[in-house]
Amino acid sequence: MISLSVVVPVYNEDGNVVELHKEIKEVCNKANFDFEIIFINDGSSDKTDEVCRTLKPLKYIQFRRNFGQTAAMDAGIKIATKEFVVTLDGDRQNDPHDIPRMIEYLLENNLDVVSGWRKNRKDTLMKRFISRGANLFRYILVHDGIHDSGCSLKVYRRECFKGVNLYGEQHRFIPAILQMKGFKVGEVVVNHRARTVGVTKYNWKRTVKGFVDMISVWFWNKYAARPLHMLGGFGMFFLALGGVCGIWSVVFWIEGRKMSDNIFPPLMTIFFIVIGLLLFVFGLMSEILMKTYYGVHVDTSYSIKEICYQIDDR
Repeated sequence: MISLSVVVPVYNEDGNVVELHKEIKEVCNKANFDFEIIFINDGSSDKTDEVCRTLKPLKYIQFRRNFGQTAAMDAGIKIATKEFVVTLDGDRQNDPHDIPRMIEYLLENNLDVVSGWRKNRKDTLMKRFISRGANLFRYILVHDGIHDSGCSLKVYRRECFKGVNLYGEQHRFIPAILQMKGFKVGEVVVNHRARTVGVTKYNWKRTVKGFVDMISVWFWNKYAARPLHMLGGFGMFFLALGGVCGIWSVVFWIEGRKMSDNIFPPLMTIFFIVIGLLLFVFGLMSEILMKTYYGVHVDTSYSIKEICYQIDDR
């Protein structure tokens, strides 16, 4: 029997959580899955908390305040106990009926991650435009072979998350992060439904944060283990420029020119050498920090108020 944990972050979705829970339960029972449903209330200000406490079966996490979708996913994933972890949005735009097909695809192709691809999106024109632009930048910086990293509907083997902590808006780049660690990633076209209740939580701030996190993932992929390779490389480049300017200054001195007549070469020599040395030193310090990071426990960026286990006999 296939066992899975369905992780759903919810924020001000009191009009969606009941039907979503019902759909997930029906799909899992029909497929004969051994399952648990995990809802994470990300500091909702509506009646989401009251409604969630009436749902069974449910593992329910209540945040003290709004920490963001990535933090909510991280909290849910960390208490998941089943063989597979399924994530999806709480707005019912992701279709739970795609879950069995995604798990089947994962098993048939011996994958570790299967990401949903909302090929026919039911979003506004502006939202689709922003998403296309973000996907283009992601393709350039973090080429993970995924068409739609923003789709929350994904299936993972639970061992994928050993030692993984999510921050910022990094839930979009989980496949890329796991691919860096050697996990196999695939993609399946999924159904995408129009939002019928509530309002979207996406705005320009989340877009900017997502782009910054994309750069972070790129840096982590390229230079996390050896930041000295990048910072030291830039340092050597500036030291070389300083050397060229130094030769320029010496030529001026040999020609008998007064430095007061052209102060530019010696100033640039000092500037480039100082910048180069600083970058090289920062690279060495970053190496030490990375070794410390890999050697100690990393704290989470959120605070859980309580965890409730609401059980029925199904």
